[in-house]
Amino acid sequence: MLIPVLLFMLGLAIICIGGDKFVDNAVIVAKRLGMSEIMVGATIVSIGTTLPEVLVSTTAAFNGSSAICAGNAYGSIICNTALIAGISQLFRPSRGVDKKSFTWNVGLYFLFSIFLFAVQYFTGTISRLTGLILLAGFVIYTLGYIRIAGAGSAEMAAQETEDTSLPAALLMLIFFALALFIGARLLVDNGTIIAEKLGVPERVIAVTFIALGTSLPELVTTITSLLKGYASLGLGNVLGANLLNLLLVIGIPSAVSSFPVEHQTTFIDVPVSMAVMLVLTVPFFIKKRGYRLQGLALLLIYAGYCIYSFL
Repeated sequence: MLIPVLLFMLGLAIICIGGDKFVDNAVIVAKRLGMSEIMVGATIVSIGTTLPEVLVSTTAAFNGSSAICAGNAYGSIICNTALIAGISQLFRPSRGVDKKSFTWNVGLYFLFSIFLFAVQYFTGTISRLTGLILLAGFVIYTLGYIRIAGAGSAEMAAQETEDTSLPAALLMLIFFALALFIGARLLVDNGTIIAEKLGVPERVIAVTFIALGTSLPELVTTITSLLKGYASLGLGNVLGANLLNLLLVIGIPSAVSSFPVEHQTTFIDVPVSMAVMLVLTVPFFIKKRGYRLQGLALLLIYAGYCIYSFL
């Protein structure tokens, strides 16, 4: 039991250090490419921080652990939105988000979320065809952001630039993304061992321990972004990671092999994931800003969800 605990702490240390440097280099890349904070958060940063979820769910699918595969994706969305974005909005509500980027991301999220719910409700499984549709959605998502970036927000480019060149910043971004990945693996693997020794069921492990563990890169990135004054980058990271959880974390393993989805995932995890996304995003469409009360509501929902999952 001692070794898993020590490795768990090592993973946490790697994530904390890697997250700090990851944000620094993401901001440099954003400035060099003339991208807005929310745009770079929803693309470059979210792809890097979603890598742990992709590996965990793909490995789980090959091992026949469908509860972990689907539970990790939806659990991560709930954790990203209710816990991570909740903390962000509670301490520093986002303002002045890139409307095109925000609308594109949120619109696609709800489109594919409703699509997946319908598939799970009527078939009880996620087939290879569904997985291929989700991967096609990822291509559409990426092309859409390329078009938005081409239309151009010079928000970041107008700011003071660093001495670091774009190629060097990209290499450092990849390096620290790998550090986040390794740290998350140490956390998830050893956190799961600890949870199993405590007698926690597989689905509960997936939607709480594993989901929280694989979402730690997003958590560290968001908190670091807040401390460095880039609140919208953290928000974009959460929104992008949520959509990638649907398109890649579910899409990749299901494209390889179809798998069944548990009843609790379809009728509890999916509705909760959509509900917290509504709480997070609706104020931005109405008032174009976030609120501390909104963050508090999200944190309370997450606490209630975790208590319900364990009970």
